[in-house]
Amino acid sequence: MPRRTSIDPARGVLNVEWPLFGELSRGLALKVARAYQPDIVVGVATAGVVPGAVVAAMLGCDFHSILVSRRYHAATIRDTPAIFGEAPPQVLNRRVLLVDETCDGGDTLRLAISALQHAGAIEIRTAVCFRTGSYEPDFHSIATESAVVLPWDREIIKDGALVPNPAYRELLEG
Repeated sequence: MPRRTSIDPARGVLNVEWPLFGELSRGLALKVARAYQPDIVVGVATAGVVPGAVVAAMLGCDFHSILVSRRYHAATIRDTPAIFGEAPPQVLNRRVLLVDETCDGGDTLRLAISALQHAGAIEIRTAVCFRTGSYEPDFHSIATESAVVLPWDREIIKDGALVPNPAYRELLEG
């Protein structure tokens, strides 16, 4: 099942290509490096793993993930995020940078922060490529009110071929 979208097309659409996403992740790592020295980077799975891994590699930090999602099984769609699994135990007594691809109201980041605190992280800062709403992460690459369509959201593989992602069809055709 495609990722659920709660996008208002009237806000405009920011169609992100792979090179731009890579540069935004790189820029995010540079911003973090100037202001914070994490011991470990934790990416919010699934989409936050991509920029999280880039940031961790550039900072020379260990990388782990935490699964926070509004969906898990094809038959289950949630209006509020939930944690699936546990926070990485490696955060115990460490400074953590929590990375996601985007944030709007901050529900996902707040839930992940709580899980990391419960797992014993001594300090947690947040970073996203796209800040799209009222939540203020510690670091972000771009603030926009536009709906963000990421490179992996545009197409899915069906019967061995790339086809437009039905969850994003209206945004991409509009």
